[in-house]
Amino acid sequence: MKCADWRYGFVLLLVLAVGEAAAQRIVTVRPAEIDDVLVNPGIGFTTFQRFNGDELNRGLKWTEGFPIEYQEFKGSLENKDHPATSIAYFRVYWKFVEPEPGKYNWAMLDTALRTANNRKQTLMLRIAPYGTTNDNDVPDWYRQMVGDESGKKLIAKWRTDAEDARYAQHFARMVRAVGARYDGHPDLESVDVSIVGAWGEGAGSAELSQKTREALVDAYVESFVKTPLVMLLTDEKTNKYGLARKPVGWRVDCLGDMGGFGNGQWSHMLDYYPQAIVNFGMKDAWQQAPVSLEVCWVMQHWKDKGWDVDYIIDQSLKWHISSFNGKSSAVPKEWQPAVDRWLKKMGYRFVLRKFTYPETVRPHGKLAFTSWWENKGVAPSYKEFPPALRLEGKDRTAVFVTDADIRKWLPGDNLYDSAVYLPADMPEGDYDLSIALVDAATRTPKIKLAIAGAGADGWYRMGKLTVR
Repeated sequence: MKCADWRYGFVLLLVLAVGEAAAQRIVTVRPAEIDDVLVNPGIGFTTFQRFNGDELNRGLKWTEGFPIEYQEFKGSLENKDHPATSIAYFRVYWKFVEPEPGKYNWAMLDTALRTANNRKQTLMLRIAPYGTTNDNDVPDWYRQMVGDESGKKLIAKWRTDAEDARYAQHFARMVRAVGARYDGHPDLESVDVSIVGAWGEGAGSAELSQKTREALVDAYVESFVKTPLVMLLTDEKTNKYGLARKPVGWRVDCLGDMGGFGNGQWSHMLDYYPQAIVNFGMKDAWQQAPVSLEVCWVMQHWKDKGWDVDYIIDQSLKWHISSFNGKSSAVPKEWQPAVDRWLKKMGYRFVLRKFTYPETVRPHGKLAFTSWWENKGVAPSYKEFPPALRLEGKDRTAVFVTDADIRKWLPGDNLYDSAVYLPADMPEGDYDLSIALVDAATRTPKIKLAIAGAGADGWYRMGKLTVR
């Protein structure tokens, strides 16, 4: 009897071990990579003073700084001779935001945000203090307050004295009011730190006193805590001060200039941007906040000048560009292949290389998985769109949002291995297992992956899983 008992126990243990091994059989999935241009949140080309589906600017001209003149929407989001976009850039002068002291034109900004959402975009915003002519001066009430300054010896491209204490007081007050209303708004992509200079481009910011500089920059960094900020690449003092306060990205307004000013012996691309990025402390800023670059003139001007578009693209990728404002002007047809190459590297581009999971899981059991992701772009995502798993069965569909932070997925390989737990009342049966990068609040897919297999709902099917 003892011998038989021993043999029975051994067989029972063996059966249990085999059963456990079967329960833990691992499925390995290696998705096929695709080469498509993908339109994803926060990256790629932007529209400018326009939205998806609008007609482009003609020729070499563009509009900026004035309230948007809305075009009638014709039902299509397609942009003829221009890439599809996820961002609409709106640049407006202070005078239109605050027409009376302390009274703000929220309707103008609300309409821009709402229109962007309706056109499948988010809004990038710059409120410039002034332009260069009387119709884009500082607000009328501010001009009446400080009077005619034409007799003052102002810094070039300044229309008002930024060292007059009233400037920092009132401009900063406006910035703080905008931040109080819109910081963290889901349709607000980012905000430019615009403090002085024509068009808000920062001319003369190096000459500011530290007191004025801090008052103006602090208004942004203290008011926009959730919404990303980008600073104009202006000067070492201002840029380093902004970075010391919080992670900020950077932008420039003359990408592509290969010698279009003066006698052609100097250019932004060769003699300013490479040096300023390093000297102003912005070389590694891309790791935590976006780089957004703007065309110098329009792309057709580059072509007319005979400038090397591939060189310009490659430099921007080296600087970790996430978005590009082409001023809603047409892309030269001959350059479309180069632009497609650009779009496949600009910002992030996630390829799920390998995913493993157990073939069978018990109700209330642990669904452990491993995942290997490659970011083939040049920057991370600056918004949280965590990976989620979906089990879809005959009687139950369940979505499990993970705690992965894709903002840390820099270019190259990224591993995320974790587990989710099934509910105790999960019905037994066969389920389709899918994965996606989702909006955590809505649990719906937000980012297109560079892999095959996307369903119409944006989920990527990995295979079958049995609950029993």
